[in-house]
Amino acid sequence: MIWIPITIAASFAQVARNAAQRSIMGGTGPWGATLVRFLFGLPFTAVFVLVAFVLTRGEHPHAGPGFWIPAIVGGAAQISATAALLVAMRRAGFAVATAVQQSSIPLAALLGWLVYGERLSALGWTGVALTSVALLVVTWPRAGASGDKPISGGLFGLVSGLAFGVSLNAFRQAGHALEPAHPIFAAVVTLIAVQGMQTLALTAFLAATDRSALVAVAKAWRASLKAGFWGAAASAGWFIALALAPAGPVRAVGVVEAPIAALAARRLFAERLTAVQLVFGAVAALGVALAALG
Repeated sequence: MIWIPITIAASFAQVARNAAQRSIMGGTGPWGATLVRFLFGLPFTAVFVLVAFVLTRGEHPHAGPGFWIPAIVGGAAQISATAALLVAMRRAGFAVATAVQQSSIPLAALLGWLVYGERLSALGWTGVALTSVALLVVTWPRAGASGDKPISGGLFGLVSGLAFGVSLNAFRQAGHALEPAHPIFAAVVTLIAVQGMQTLALTAFLAATDRSALVAVAKAWRASLKAGFWGAAASAGWFIALALAPAGPVRAVGVVEAPIAALAARRLFAERLTAVQLVFGAVAALGVALAALG
């Protein structure tokens, strides 16, 4: 059950990364801010790989098609998810967008069951369903939302959640194909391979379509380093958790990110949640606990 505290720590790091990315998006745009996560996270991820390499006494993973295909699919889905989440934060507010993104919970569980044959108990499925319904109430766009376009922001948050659901299962599959005997080592090696591909792809895309965004990323290097560190820490936590447990339960425990984001939004961006959102946030927490037990 060590994957549970690892997932919670990754959720804290992810909120910090999202806040750092949002702070620089005004100059870089959503794609530039997405690049920051991968480009400036690479040096920190390399350190994680070195530590894992030493601890496992130099394992040599085999990267065949069973690794590269899900790694590429997961990397592309994660890029799309991150960009959509940043747009959702601008339109619907930091806390609401972060919570809507948790829609990946039912999809991750469903994909894990349909595609990979991973099963949850009745208690686990009850937790996933309860969490999903509670999040629907918490994140339903309403008048007075902190963002200026709550409905479109909510839709972008949903797209983000769906894409994250795809990437979670793909990364888990890639890690298992790479080195099943050493899941933590496989997780961080998968992470650096995916981040490298994502960095190259996004840099080439922006060089061809929006060079000013690349200039803005370079100018914001101090804030970008902060986003890179928190992004690498969050991703390492997620990848390790996914190497140890199915995507559905991992994403369900990761819903703890929503109340963390609500606190951060109130402190950093002066956002407020309603009483109904707070009550159903507690219901979502109950669902998380059931999913973890399942």
